[in-house]
Amino acid sequence: MKTNKNIPAIKGAFVILSFFFVLNMEGQDLQSFIKEAQNNNPEIQAFELRYSIAEEKVNEANWIPNTEVSAGYFVSEPETRVGPQRARIGFKQMLPWFGTITARENYASSMADADYVEVTIAKRKLELSVAETYYQLYEIRAKQLVLEENIQLLDTYQRLALTSVEVGNASAVDVLRLQIRQNELVQEKKVLEQQAFGIRAAFNSLLNRDHDVPVETVTELPLPEEETAFSYDGLSLNPELLKYDKLYESVVQSELLNQRESAPMIGFGLDYLPVSKRTDMDLFENGKDIVMPMVSVTIPIFNNRYKSISKQNELRQQEIESQKDQRLNVLESAFAKAISQRNQARIKFETQSKNLKQANDAEEILIKNYETGTIDFNDVLDIQELQLKFQMNQIESVGNYYVQSAVINYLTN
Repeated sequence: MKTNKNIPAIKGAFVILSFFFVLNMEGQDLQSFIKEAQNNNPEIQAFELRYSIAEEKVNEANWIPNTEVSAGYFVSEPETRVGPQRARIGFKQMLPWFGTITARENYASSMADADYVEVTIAKRKLELSVAETYYQLYEIRAKQLVLEENIQLLDTYQRLALTSVEVGNASAVDVLRLQIRQNELVQEKKVLEQQAFGIRAAFNSLLNRDHDVPVETVTELPLPEEETAFSYDGLSLNPELLKYDKLYESVVQSELLNQRESAPMIGFGLDYLPVSKRTDMDLFENGKDIVMPMVSVTIPIFNNRYKSISKQNELRQQEIESQKDQRLNVLESAFAKAISQRNQARIKFETQSKNLKQANDAEEILIKNYETGTIDFNDVLDIQELQLKFQMNQIESVGNYYVQSAVINYLTN
C-alpha cells in the first residue's frame, strides 16, 4: 500500500484544524471601524446638529421685549395754555426682573447639556452595534476557514479511500459517503457566504458607505487568560442614567426661570407732544413742546399660570426620578445577563477545547490504524463531524464572549 506517502498529508491537515485559533491577526481593527462610523453615521450627525441648535438657544435666551414706538396726530387739536397739541410721539421699553435673562440662559444651557448626553448615548449605541456586527462577520469568516480546511481534509480522505478500494480494504460506498459529506460542507460554506452578504451590508450601513464594500475582520480572537472585574457601581456612569440627571437639572433651572418670570417687569418710556404757538396772545413759553418721561410696572396679580408651572415642575422631577430608577433596573438586569452569558461562553469554549483535543487523539488512532490497513472510513467521518462541530462551537463561543464584553463595556464605561 502507498501508506507512508499519504500519512504526512493527514497529519498536516489535522495540525491546521487543531490550531486554527493561532492564525496571524489580519483585517482592519475594530476601533478604526467604530471611529469611521462615528464620523460618517447620519444618525450621529443628526444628534450633533440637534446639540448645536440647543447651544444656539443659549444665545437666543439673551433677549428683552421689543421697544414700543407709537405716534399719533390730533385731528382735533386739544388746546393748552401755551398752544394747541398737534401730535403725540412716544416709546416704551419693558425690562424683565433682575436675573431673569441669566435664568433663561441657564435653562437653555441645561437643555443643551441634556442634548449632549443624547449625542454620547447615540455614539455608544452605534459603537455597540458596530462591534456586534463585526463579531458576527468574524464568526462567519472563521467558520468559512474551518469549512475550507475540512473540505481539503476530505479530499485527502477520498484519495486514501480510493487507494484502499484498489487494495480491497474499503468499498466504493466509503468514497461516496466522503463525497456526500464534502458536498454538505460546500453547501454550508455557500450558505455562510450569503449570510455574510447580508451582515456586511448592515455593517456598511452603520458606516454610511456602499453595502458591497469588502470588510476584512480578524481571523483570530483569543480569549483573555483572566477576566476583567466589573462592578454594578460602574452603571452609575452610564450616559443613559446621566441623561436623567441632566433632565432633572433642566427642570430645576426651569423652576428658577419660572420664579423670575413671575416677578414684576419694569418699563421706561418717553412721550413727546409738539405744541403750536398761540397767535392770539404772546405768552411765556408760548408753543413750548411737552416732554413726559414715564415709568411703568407690571404686577402679576393673576399668577395662577406660574403656580401651575411650579406644580408641573415638581411633578416632572418626580417623574424623572422614577424613570431613572426604572432605567437603572433595566441596566442592572442587562449587566447581569451579559456577565452570565460571557461566563457561559468561556465555559463552552473550554469544554469544546477539551473535546477537540480528545477528537484529535481519536484521529491519531485512526492514522495508526491506516498504517496497518484496518482504517474504518465510517469512523473517519464520525470523527471529522465531531471535530467540525467542536470547532464551530468554539467560534460561536468566542464571538458570543466578545459580543457580551461589548455589551458590558457599553453598560459600565
